[in-house]
Amino acid sequence: MIPSPSHSMAIAAGLLLSAGPGIGAQTAIRSRAIELTLRGRVHTQFSTSSTGAGSHPGFTIRRSRLTVGVQVNDLVGGLMQGDFSRGRAQLTVGYVRLHFSDAFRVSVGQFKRPFDLFQLTSSRQILVIERDGRMMGLDTCPGFGGPCSFSRFSDKLGFSNIDIGILFEGDLAGGITWATAVTNGTGRNVPDQNATKSYTARVRFPPVAGVRLGLNLGLHDYLDSLRGRNRYAPAWGLDLESGTFDGGWHMQAGLLAGRNWQFLQPGGDPTTFATAQIIVTRRVPIRGVRPGRWPEAWEPVVRLSYGDPRLGAPGRQGWLMTPGIVLHLSDLNKVAVNLDLWRSDGATEESLKIQTYVQF
Repeated sequence: MIPSPSHSMAIAAGLLLSAGPGIGAQTAIRSRAIELTLRGRVHTQFSTSSTGAGSHPGFTIRRSRLTVGVQVNDLVGGLMQGDFSRGRAQLTVGYVRLHFSDAFRVSVGQFKRPFDLFQLTSSRQILVIERDGRMMGLDTCPGFGGPCSFSRFSDKLGFSNIDIGILFEGDLAGGITWATAVTNGTGRNVPDQNATKSYTARVRFPPVAGVRLGLNLGLHDYLDSLRGRNRYAPAWGLDLESGTFDGGWHMQAGLLAGRNWQFLQPGGDPTTFATAQIIVTRRVPIRGVRPGRWPEAWEPVVRLSYGDPRLGAPGRQGWLMTPGIVLHLSDLNKVAVNLDLWRSDGATEESLKIQTYVQF
């Protein structure tokens, strides 16, 4: 039914536009029937690397996203996020959520699979500029290129990041959270390509005060072209986090191992990969500065990541090291500088990245 002009004016008159300060600042538009929340981010990056194909410095719009959340009532809500960077517009996340209780929620659509801490940390707050330490022109890790870093395995082997399907999750007593998902396994905006599905499960709990431990399991379906049938590649992982994004020391660490279906043995079976990563930061307030005029805090960052795409065989494994610094300007708005160093087979490649974050 199309509302009358007078009814539309009454609804418009009842809308409330508000934006609050702090880390979670966002714009909210409310009426008695519906609530909309708007968030946005623009990340601009300058990068260069020592590899031949990527040695020329360049600027890029790394992310340009607008997120719209909707809450119809206590039960029904949803979210849609679009990205407008790199000369194209595409849907990144979009789902309908049924909130039966805090302990049981169901989302259907396109979302992040619940698998590892680094991917589940929003790009608004990730501790390093690039989760996987990507370098222009670097093609080291077999099957999917780039450095053999933790997030490279997790993402490119289809165990984490965005996919289409159904997600079940909830928050339990004692700080315990759980989630499990059934997805196509083909990634975002791509229809299913076989008759099987991928499965992901995660549980997180605080073993001691101030520490969160996550346990992850995944089964990724893929087509075995040699045998002409669908197969599953398993992976398991754990991650640990202490501290918060608000200030002081903050640590994220993880272990991950499984079957590398992108790198096959001569007989066609996947090899076994293993990877580990730790990121440590310390956010330090800058005293005596005028708010909104000068940076509010500075934060040194150190990352160490090791990856081996084929356990028991020499070559291709290596270390990703990332020293960096972040200047926090206001809330989530900041400037970061990272130097990614990839060391493998006796050779080292470097990539300098500078990124600005404008977010609301």
